[in-house]
Amino acid sequence: MNTWKTASARGLVSGTVASVLSTAALTALGKATDGSGFGPTNAISHWVWGDRAARRDGPSWRYTATGYLIHHASATFWAVLFERLLKRQLDKQDPAVTLPAAAASALACFVDYRITPDRLKPGFEQRLSRPSLALVYGAFGLGLALGALLNRRD
Repeated sequence: MNTWKTASARGLVSGTVASVLSTAALTALGKATDGSGFGPTNAISHWVWGDRAARRDGPSWRYTATGYLIHHASATFWAVLFERLLKRQLDKQDPAVTLPAAAASALACFVDYRITPDRLKPGFEQRLSRPSLALVYGAFGLGLALGALLNRRD
């Protein structure tokens, strides 16, 4: 099977797990530290709706759904790269897959906050503290690892 085709199929699984776990972290940390479980996900939709998205606290189709879709697409993008570039290591089905997943998550964080223009940054950094951001990216990395293991179960 074509390696990009395989990586894309596997990336859908890994990306979904990473997206769901990191969104759960966004929700829990938003509620705990910002008073809004939806605020961090809403803030992601600043790509489409501008700065007002970061100020929206409640759930809405406009901000929450758009924010989640952007987040999910981004998680899938990173997961496809993860699956493609680390295929041989991931195919060993070693629980140590968490190490490359953590590295991929750290790379995603670096790109998001050091390379990406402000207009395309995730947006949830406007609602969360740096320690909370670290936990969100940790959940993302854990999701990549769990997704990779799910893709390779017998």
